[in-house]
Amino acid sequence: MIAMDKERLKALLKPVESDLLAFDKGLASALTGDSPLISSIAQHLIRSRGKRIRPSILFLTARAAKYHTEQTINGSLAIELIHTATLLHDDVVDNADMRRGMESTNFKWTNLVAVLMGDYLFAKAFRLMVATGSMDLVEAISQATERVSVGELRQVEETSNFDLSEEEYLKIIADKTASLFSVSCAAGPILARQNGEIRDRFAFFGEQIGVAFQIADDLLDFIGDAKVTGKEPGNDMVTGKITLPLIYALRHGDRGKSNEILQLLGNGIGKGGFQKVLQYVQESGGIDYAYKRANQIAKEGLAIVDGLGKSDYYESLLGMVDFSISRAG
Repeated sequence: MIAMDKERLKALLKPVESDLLAFDKGLASALTGDSPLISSIAQHLIRSRGKRIRPSILFLTARAAKYHTEQTINGSLAIELIHTATLLHDDVVDNADMRRGMESTNFKWTNLVAVLMGDYLFAKAFRLMVATGSMDLVEAISQATERVSVGELRQVEETSNFDLSEEEYLKIIADKTASLFSVSCAAGPILARQNGEIRDRFAFFGEQIGVAFQIADDLLDFIGDAKVTGKEPGNDMVTGKITLPLIYALRHGDRGKSNEILQLLGNGIGKGGFQKVLQYVQESGGIDYAYKRANQIAKEGLAIVDGLGKSDYYESLLGMVDFSISRAG
């Protein structure tokens, strides 16, 4: 399964292979030097890198719309460094010991080191933003970064709030996750000095894809394979993170069963308790609903860029959206 996913992703990214090679080279350069400790952590982060979803979608949208410029790489690096910084801080907040199947930075070193490395990446990101010479991009990424922080704080605020509505959940993940997808897709038009309707359309596309991506990611906490995701299912539930499958089940499942599950969740759950909640969520239709909702939101985003025209970049963009959502299917 893992090998199949890697091969599929490699095929999808073939049209922007040169961009991703330049991105990898730029990332290595941005993280080189300054101190032996920073270099060691940087190498660890590079080894444990994810699928590069955000830079890949940035390159595909920019190429498909013919908005690729010499500063596109710097823009993609800035966004990815901010994303990585937020992950470092997330792992400290969650007290996580694994990230993408490897030891998390806070576990391998310390929480202090992880927080400071996150701050270092933020600083690097803003230097790269300035290097693009586009104040519009600096403003857009700054706003997106602020939204990430708001989303993270809102998520903490709503920990173990089993009355959380679907609307509130969607707003939280729009800020926490979709904001960086949105600015990734808007970066091409911004750097090409296309700041009108086309920029707004690309930003909306990225927003919808980011929301759909996060719903699918949250689904993996219920049905994901630890060998693929790098973490055991149920972690979100144990830490009180409320996501769409549970939200739907609590509102549409059997009332008596829902009350029983709420009592279980309120007392804290272990592995055995998670299996009971998982069965309840599945039987209540929460898994199916969340997957369908992710696909619906993704389609709304794709509709807005339907006029880009046929190209290898556009076809790969469609494939990347499907790949991101189908992880939970």
